[in-house]
Amino acid sequence: QVQLVESGGGLVQPGGSLRLSCAASGSIRSINAMGWYRQAPGKQRELVARITSGGSTNYADSVKGRFTISRDNTKNTVYLQMNSLKPEDTAVYYCNAAVVTDYTRVYWGQGTQVTVSS
Repeated sequence: QVQLVESGGGLVQPGGSLRLSCAASGSIRSINAMGWYRQAPGKQRELVARITSGGSTNYADSVKGRFTISRDNTKNTVYLQMNSLKPEDTAVYYCNAAVVTDYTRVYWGQGTQVTVSS
């Protein structure tokens, strides 16, 4: 079994920063792409950022220049550094990962709440 566990969410004022972490554990051979998604109340889940096993990244236009995705392959962990946070960044943030065990499957974390408010 594979689990993804997120941490680092919370309440922050506009203009502030947060760093999210997502650690994968279990019978993992390797991990391909990893990503962060978010879902605000009444809205569909959307891609925030994605990183391949080789380190290539892509971002939603709304977060370019403010958020940075990175990963530590030795720890099976992906990070999301969020700077210059805005109220519209408020959402539940989910990580996902394409994990290779005996086969490849996409797993999701349980989500972590990020609230940007004064």
